[in-house]
Amino acid sequence: MKDQVEKISLGILIFPGFPMACLTSCIEPLRAANEISGQEAFSWHVIAEQDQPIQSSAGVTFFPDSTLADAQSLTHLLFASSPNSVFDNPSKANAALQRLMRNKTRIGAISGGVFPLARTRLTRDNPLSVHWCYEAAFQAEFPEIPIHGTVICEEGAFSTISGASAVFDHMLALIEKRLGGDVMAEVACWFQHPFIRSGTVTQKVPAISTAQSQDLLPKQVAKAIQHFAEHIGNPIQISEVADAVGLSARSLERSFKKATGHSPLTYYRRMRMNQARQLVLYTNDPIAEVAYMVGYATPSAFMRHYRETFGVTPISDRRAKNSMRVGSDDVLPSG
Repeated sequence: MKDQVEKISLGILIFPGFPMACLTSCIEPLRAANEISGQEAFSWHVIAEQDQPIQSSAGVTFFPDSTLADAQSLTHLLFASSPNSVFDNPSKANAALQRLMRNKTRIGAISGGVFPLARTRLTRDNPLSVHWCYEAAFQAEFPEIPIHGTVICEEGAFSTISGASAVFDHMLALIEKRLGGDVMAEVACWFQHPFIRSGTVTQKVPAISTAQSQDLLPKQVAKAIQHFAEHIGNPIQISEVADAVGLSARSLERSFKKATGHSPLTYYRRMRMNQARQLVLYTNDPIAEVAYMVGYATPSAFMRHYRETFGVTPISDRRAKNSMRVGSDDVLPSG
């Protein structure tokens, strides 16, 4: 075990409707590391823009330790929020963030927190990790920012983390750096964290309507899905995809049915609908524009397929999401 080390101070900047799992995945491994090592190697602070209680997406209320304007001497500051979160006073918040960055605080975000971070414009064109379920909405709002599909992206002055489990991995990396591999391994075992991922690991994405992730599908089926993903806005013919993966259209049909239970065409349409739903729920883009963005020539066909897929119209779906707001923000998955 290492001798006494300089304390690492982590701030978690929370917004109304933030995913609670992201907060606990930051704090619990650091608490355990302190206990195991017998040192106060880490401290943590819950921070908010205003000095008032903040309700999480689970409905649990948290009282911040300090406001962003008063935050001092932080080694790291991570945004935890939904995609729709914004600062009440952006200019004052940006001034506080720039002050922290001048004092060597590393700024970052977890899951939906990447949206308010990007809205500060402090990241400029720095690559960021974006959770797969928010990629379409993020690209629509920030087309100039490169997206990394890894669980963690640490480039330039920013650390972006795709979700709550990835936060735990990131905290383990901080523990290893400050207290050594033995303490890090014991913390992981305390929580039965199954394995310790590098930040460069690609995010797992679920295969549609199967009990598998896409990386577990047969190679040629996975390649076909990748081609579909690259042609959401400009639809591609199934025969073209079959040629690209070295199969006949009939063989691709059989392989898809066996692996996913769906035809390639049905699977492709569901991919386009899932991306459309991100845009419906997490952007304010007009429904007609969403239809064009996922490759529909007319909104009427898009709306018909959307209702067939999700059982509601895009307009109704957006209204229902808005009715589930917590405070001024949205209820979202923990990522």
